[in-house]
Parts: sequence; C-alpha cells; structure tokens
Amino acid sequence: MKPTPRSTLTRRAALALAAAAGLTLAAPAQAQGAYPNKPIRMIVPLAAGSAVDVAARLLAQKMSQSMGQTIVVENIVGAAGIIGAQALQKAAPDGYTIGGFNDSILTMVPNLNPNTPFNPVTDFVHVSKVATIEFSIAVGTNSPWKSAADFVAAAKAAPGKYTYASGGNGSPQHLGGALFAAHTGIDIKHVPYRGASQAAQDVAGGQVDVTVQGIATVAALAKGGKLKLIGVMADQRHPEYPDTPTLKEVGINGFDYSTWFGMTAPKGTPKEIVDRLQAEVVKALADPEVKQRYAALGLKPNGTTPDAMLANVREQLTRYGKAIKDNKITAE
Repeated sequence: MKPTPRSTLTRRAALALAAAAGLTLAAPAQAQGAYPNKPIRMIVPLAAGSAVDVAARLLAQKMSQSMGQTIVVENIVGAAGIIGAQALQKAAPDGYTIGGFNDSILTMVPNLNPNTPFNPVTDFVHVSKVATIEFSIAVGTNSPWKSAADFVAAAKAAPGKYTYASGGNGSPQHLGGALFAAHTGIDIKHVPYRGASQAAQDVAGGQVDVTVQGIATVAALAKGGKLKLIGVMADQRHPEYPDTPTLKEVGINGFDYSTWFGMTAPKGTPKEIVDRLQAEVVKALADPEVKQRYAALGLKPNGTTPDAMLANVREQLTRYGKAIKDNKITAE
C-alpha cells in the first residue's frame, strides 16, 4: 500500500479539527435557539384561586400559545409562600422552572420573618412585574356594615372584638389588614389561613368578620352573592363594583393599598432566557383578551424590564421594613 504523504495527513487533521471546532461552536447557538423545547413549570407559592394564581394562569395560557410549549402552573403553598419560593430557589437555572410570585413573598415575608431562608435580591433573577393587584375590604353578605367607615366605627366601639382573615402570616392580606388597623386606630384580631381563598370562604361563612383581599380573589364570591365589598383601597372606584366607595369617599384619608405579581427565576438563569421570558410577558400583557380579563379582576397589567423589577424589590423591601417596624407588626 502506498504511504499517505505527511502533508495530506496534516491537511486532513486540520480539516477534522476545524469541523470539530465548528460543531462545538454551533451547538450552544442551536440549543439557545431551541428554547423552549419542553414544557415549562411555573411555581405559584399561593393557593389556587388567589389573585396571583388567577393572574398567573391567564398569563401562562397566552405565553404557552406564543412559545409553542405548555406552561404548567403548580401551586406550592405553605409558610406564606416560603415553601414555594424555596422550591424555585433550588430548581435548575435552565428556564424550565420559573416563579409567579406576589410582592409579599419578596418584600413582606423577609421583613416579618428574620429566618426567611432566601434573599429576595440575590437568590433569584427577576424577569418582569406582571400586574398590580387592587385590594378591597370584604365582609359576609349578612354583615351589618355597608362601608369601611361602618366597620371602623364598630371596631373602635369594641376593641379586640372583631377579626380579620388573611392568607397566612406575612401574606398581603395580613400586612394590609395590620396597616389598615394601624392607620385607623382600631384593634382587630388577625386570623391566618393557609391561603387567601380559604380566608375569603370563612368570611363568607361568617366565621371571621372581615378580610382585606385582592379583588381578583374575592370576585367570584362577591358576584355570587356570598361576599360584599365595603371599601376599595384605591383612588377611584372599581368599574366592576361601581357601588363600592373608596376609603377616601367615606372619610378614611391617606390609605391606599395594592400589591403586585411578577415573574422570577432561579439565580444563574442565562440572560438570553430571561430576556426571552420578559419579552413574552410583555407580549402577553398586550393581548386584548388578557387586558380585558385582568381589568375585570382588578388587575392592572404592568410589564417591566428585569432591572426595573429588581429596583422595585429593593425599594419595597426598605419601605415595608420601615412600615412593619414603625407599626410594630409581627408574624405572630
């Protein structure tokens, strides 16, 4: 057999190396372009039927259609959202596990619980805020109170007699009720539940007197005649509840309260995936159907950049920390 010249071997080796290098360089780009190539899991650390859960499911539906992969919403409840947040914290940072968190998990719970096992600034990558959640004061339909002012008057006449339900210690309902009590100078007892929906159900059933809830959470009970809204915690009446006055209209000035829902991901999630998710959130929020359904639930679309969401988390951590300290609010 005739020997192969050395120069030919060298050329073949060089071509093989070049081909191998080309494949190596092409593989990440191909993988990146393929995202997502399997279903995405969205952890919602709150009970099904809560304002955040409703908002997350609407968002997931639209994003699934756009991205060509199913986004499965999984409710992981407990410890005012800490258990679900830890599940996201420990997930692989590959874009296939994301979180639908309310601001209480990121900015209220860490201030109320010094043993919170995560840092909301450094342990997650924040993708985008999604929506602002308007809040209201709700009571059972058999309640004698027709406005928030009626309730405040009754509570002042009987300190410690009345109760308010929340979705758990450190939840938005807990903090909203505590701040409202501090603002109006009333003494009411906090009754925590394992979710906002259960809290609302027991107010409807008469086991608890009142609840401070996102309108999206209590909408079905209110429209079904089991709850009535006696005060909107915003600067104007809600279009779906035109007969419910704002707090200011009944003489309770200087108190507005709302929360928000945002998308986050595990620390280390690649920037290109975060940017893709953020763009899909903004796209979904621009959809007329999403706008209409969010509005009916008291949700205001509020897509942001990742940097803007992180800045909001930082600012709110400081602001709620001061409010909790000044008003001596505890996780009990």
